[in-house]
Amino acid sequence: MKLLLPLIVACSIVSSSALAGDPPSPGSRPIAVRTTTAKLEPYAETLVLTGEVRARTSSQLSFRVSGRIAERFVDVGDHVKAGQLLARLDPSQQQADVANAEAALAAAEAGARQAASAFDRQKALLDKGFTTQSAFDAATKAVRTTAGTVDAAKAALDIARANLAYTELHADTDGAVTARTADAGEIVAAVRPVFVVAVDGPRDAVFDVYEQLFLSLTELPDITVGLVKDPSVSVSGKVREISPTVETRTGTVRVKVDIGTPPVVMSLGAPVTGRIDGRKMPAVLLPSSALAEKNDAAAVWVVTANGTSAELRPVGIAGYTTKDIVIGTGIADGDRVVIDGGKLLRPGATVEIVGEEAP
Repeated sequence: MKLLLPLIVACSIVSSSALAGDPPSPGSRPIAVRTTTAKLEPYAETLVLTGEVRARTSSQLSFRVSGRIAERFVDVGDHVKAGQLLARLDPSQQQADVANAEAALAAAEAGARQAASAFDRQKALLDKGFTTQSAFDAATKAVRTTAGTVDAAKAALDIARANLAYTELHADTDGAVTARTADAGEIVAAVRPVFVVAVDGPRDAVFDVYEQLFLSLTELPDITVGLVKDPSVSVSGKVREISPTVETRTGTVRVKVDIGTPPVVMSLGAPVTGRIDGRKMPAVLLPSSALAEKNDAAAVWVVTANGTSAELRPVGIAGYTTKDIVIGTGIADGDRVVIDGGKLLRPGATVEIVGEEAP
């Protein structure tokens, strides 16, 4: 009985160790991995902005007099010509003002004619000595006064007629209507913008970007502006204006890029992207699955020359794309990098390459 006790204890210890799942010794079983061959190639970090196409110049059109809109002839999206009628106010008040001014002018002209006749009589009588100098002076004053009254009546009539003309709103230039703030039946105040017309001519691509994006640029580069829905439609543009102030709500700066006269499909309001290519440098692009860690730094597994093991090599990351990592340092041209299965690797482990992806 005393001899069996140590044997039972030893067996229980071995069983416990097996159940605990101790890792096998390195190299006991090859680990299947997939690799790719590193290829150094020129890489330029691309900055992509999102914005829209806008007119270089916009015109806000409003009535010069207040009133109720009787008719509206255009809407948002319509193209208009210079002088085209856009809307009309109810002209009843202005027509009444014109009629009143015409009547006032007629009365003033009648008074002026009467004063002129009286002056002629007084002058003839004064020459014959049949009237006094004071009566002649009064007639002279009446002529001058009525002449001033006629001038004032004519000016009032001109103003009334101008106000009547102001009940019609005309386009001041060729362009496209991009906004409308009032409709028929509404009462609008004078100088309240009713239409916004984007003037035909050069176009801008407008972007709202974070100020930090431009801090690393030593000079303003050319920007390739393309349609979001069809990237094949693109034009080259130059930065025309950078806002000197930062938008407090979004923390962005407005940048306007001159794109001249773009293709017709790149219409007003079309969403566009702006691409800025950075400085080119040699780099290796690897799938994100290849990324590992060594001493709290980025690293990748590189297959050794004998092809049966791999080493964890620190690398310098130059950037990221939507699916790849850009390796700037640590990888040489032709190195075989593990892109799948690296999470199972340990130093000294034997690897078995089961597939290779083309670079």
